[in-house]
Amino acid sequence: MKDIRAAIFDLDGTIIDSMYVWEKIDVDFLTERGIPVTKEYTEAVRGMFFETAAAYTRKIYGLQESVEQIVRIWLEMARHEYAHHVRLKPYTREYLDYLKQKGIKLGMATSSNPYLLEPVLRNNGLDGYFDEICYTSQVGKNKSFPDIYIYTAKKLGVSERNCVVFEDIPEGIHGAKKAAMYAVAVYDAASKDSESYLRSAADKYIFDFSDMMEEGLCRGIE
Repeated sequence: MKDIRAAIFDLDGTIIDSMYVWEKIDVDFLTERGIPVTKEYTEAVRGMFFETAAAYTRKIYGLQESVEQIVRIWLEMARHEYAHHVRLKPYTREYLDYLKQKGIKLGMATSSNPYLLEPVLRNNGLDGYFDEICYTSQVGKNKSFPDIYIYTAKKLGVSERNCVVFEDIPEGIHGAKKAAMYAVAVYDAASKDSESYLRSAADKYIFDFSDMMEEGLCRGIE
């Protein structure tokens, strides 16, 4: 991996330890309505846009709330956790600092929502760290497609071939590779069942950012 000029990071499960929030919301939201949470449901909504996931949940469980009401409930439940409890994954800040010192542009490509992203960055002192923050809602396609990564690279003013992408889910690695970018899979407990695929599909697999912090903090990039 040479001539990297920009690093594009996913948010949830990659730089912040937040996947428990969505499991908690699934459990709390459905349990309050007397509905058991299944693995099939959790896997089905993973990576969906909020509105898509809400419409799916409403349809399969026959809920009375509108899609807009479900989204609002979820956002309020999540925002509290993001604003007060969600923390960075190990060595994230150190690695971001190093990349900034090297003059490597920092981008974020996320399926999250600005309503959640802004407080979690403030909560962890990362306000202003990223040169560009881009959302899948801006391109209208999920992360299994390359669009969000190509869009983020364009916003950063960097060619796709000069970007490295950090993702924790198969869809993200798949999309990054389709964008012709160097893809690094980051371990997260929520996607541990996909480790075999992530190891084979990504250009590099790391347990956390300490794996990128040997040999001058940037092993494999310089």
